[in-house]
Amino acid sequence: MRLILHWLLSALALMIVAHLVPGFYIRGFGSALIAALVIGLVNATLGLFLKVVTFPFIILTLGLFWFMINALMLMLASKLVPGFMVRGFGPAFWGAIVLALINLLFRELLPRRERM
Repeated sequence: MRLILHWLLSALALMIVAHLVPGFYIRGFGSALIAALVIGLVNATLGLFLKVVTFPFIILTLGLFWFMINALMLMLASKLVPGFMVRGFGPAFWGAIVLALINLLFRELLPRRERM
């Protein structure tokens, strides 16, 4: 149940980013759901590999390169999902930053899991 909630909140976050960042477009909530799934899969595979390989550079740039990798993952996902479009690296970069902030806010609003 928690996984579905995170998926729905990620799709909602993409819809919010589409309204805030020029050049970041989503046709509807269905496209946002598919885009959230594809972004999650791309980040879990290729994104994880890139973040591990470029970890020293991420440290050197104080984490700013992390947003560049996330922007590239958003651009890749936009090529794979119909109805989700990012027009260039600039909107992808700002979209990655806004998306990270919105997801951080959503995580803080969700109740924490009980530890046993």
